[in-house]
Amino acid sequence: MSYTRPKFRHPELIKNKLGYTVDYYEGALSTLCAGCGHDSISAGIIQACYELSIEPHRLAKLSGIGCSSKSPAYVLSNSHGFNSVHGRMPSVATGANLANKDLIYLGVSGDGDTASIGMGQFVHVIRRNLNMLYIVMNNGCYGLTKGQDSATADQGSKNKTGNINLFEAIDLASLSLELGATFVAQSFSGDKTQLVPLIKAGLKHPGFAFINVISPCVTFNNNVGSTKSYDFVREHIAATSTIDFVPEMTEITAKYDEGTTKKVKMHDGSFISLNKLSQDWDPLDRLSAVTAIHNARAKNEILTGLLYVNPDCNDLHQMLRTCDKPLNTLLKSDLCPGASMLNEINADLR
Repeated sequence: MSYTRPKFRHPELIKNKLGYTVDYYEGALSTLCAGCGHDSISAGIIQACYELSIEPHRLAKLSGIGCSSKSPAYVLSNSHGFNSVHGRMPSVATGANLANKDLIYLGVSGDGDTASIGMGQFVHVIRRNLNMLYIVMNNGCYGLTKGQDSATADQGSKNKTGNINLFEAIDLASLSLELGATFVAQSFSGDKTQLVPLIKAGLKHPGFAFINVISPCVTFNNNVGSTKSYDFVREHIAATSTIDFVPEMTEITAKYDEGTTKKVKMHDGSFISLNKLSQDWDPLDRLSAVTAIHNARAKNEILTGLLYVNPDCNDLHQMLRTCDKPLNTLLKSDLCPGASMLNEINADLR
């Protein structure tokens, strides 16, 4: 069996404004199980970067360990990449971001990589508001070690072996809100119409953007009784809104259902357009988002869409007041102030 992606593409593929067709944003052929939700998320990442006309060499993709963390190999082969130690992707992302803030950072993780061994790392990357998009491919099980329940498996959920999970689940979206994340969203791997605009908005957000994507494991956690199976998720989704992402200086028209529309302006002039349907929820109000999630859980629903966004936040570089130039481009002449300046500094400390 070959894992090499075929070279042939339709000669009339549409090009983005950079002149690239969508295949330029693809990676290696996936080796995940056929039907895995993670591959759908990878396709969403490819589509989002293509539509945003991102130069692949301006993006750095990072991951930890797990089925989800293999996914960066399947997208953006022309981008920078780093597959880190289990649960330690946020540390690598922080170091890379501090060294070169001119890159776009995309972190891909799983429910084990984030909610178990990497929980401490996840907590601190949120509170530092690192400018990155952090996607969790959440299937509620450990696929690489034969499907044991992960920390995000819902209490009462039945796994493939028939065992009932006794423990309360870690709700990553709620946790992110409590810790002060400035962009929080949830989606379903099977809903590309919702997921792609969320990824595009997360990539443009000026701070830490978190998307928790329910991504069913077709091999170990797609059985009757699992709350992370395709059937269960489709039956229990409650969407916050119809979402569209409008890039800066580009007009996109969209047909919305009846209801009120809220436009959230991003720092670069782009907009997230939200057509409010039925949820009693305000995406600019953190308390409202927390309440909406808890109300959905009480009804055994999975709330999807953009839950909360703060478009006017300060990222880590702004909080640390780093210089305008990326740190990895600074020369000795930039870093050494000279003898006279050092004498003045030492005099002030005497």
